[in-house]
Amino acid sequence: MATATGRGAFVVFEGGESVGKSTQAAWLAAHRGADLTFEPGGTRLGQELRRLLLGEAGIRLDARSEALLMAADRAQHVAESIRPALEAGRDVVCDRYIGSSLAYQGYGRGLDVGTVRTLSEVAAGGLWPDLILLLDMDPQRAHDRSAAGADRFEALDMGFHLRVRAGYLELAASDPERWAVLDADRPAVEVRVDIAALVADRLGWT
Repeated sequence: MATATGRGAFVVFEGGESVGKSTQAAWLAAHRGADLTFEPGGTRLGQELRRLLLGEAGIRLDARSEALLMAADRAQHVAESIRPALEAGRDVVCDRYIGSSLAYQGYGRGLDVGTVRTLSEVAAGGLWPDLILLLDMDPQRAHDRSAAGADRFEALDMGFHLRVRAGYLELAASDPERWAVLDADRPAVEVRVDIAALVADRLGWT
């Protein structure tokens, strides 16, 4: 559904590892007939960067290099996919965006959050989501229920994942008009009901 300016609505799912973001993002996009995308890796260039970022290429990355590669992925993603879709009046649902850089490279890796924010905003050309849905769960609980193999981030120690979660919650608390926090430690159908209620309230989606 286009906004009053004719631009599509932009919704992002954020959260730690194995909290159900991809599942819920796919459901919402299908429910709304929106474009579904993700980071890192939502473009051809992004697919190559994803291999580096998630460790598939076997390269060890400095935290600053990691943040810069995430920004490069985002710049291409916004220019090639997200912004054109929004300007054409299509809604976009994205699995991870700027919030992930702030939580993972800022709070998790210990880089200056303000610097990561500036870098991300430059990469995104100032494009922020209309709504960010944070799926929140205790990282140990998420780890215990995950059956997937460990990528570079999933393999990090629990201290890292606890910092990421705390960072996400701080980001959400500082901007409640844009962020909404949902308890993800429930059956997916229950989370979906809350998502439907939130997008109806915030965006008028039914």
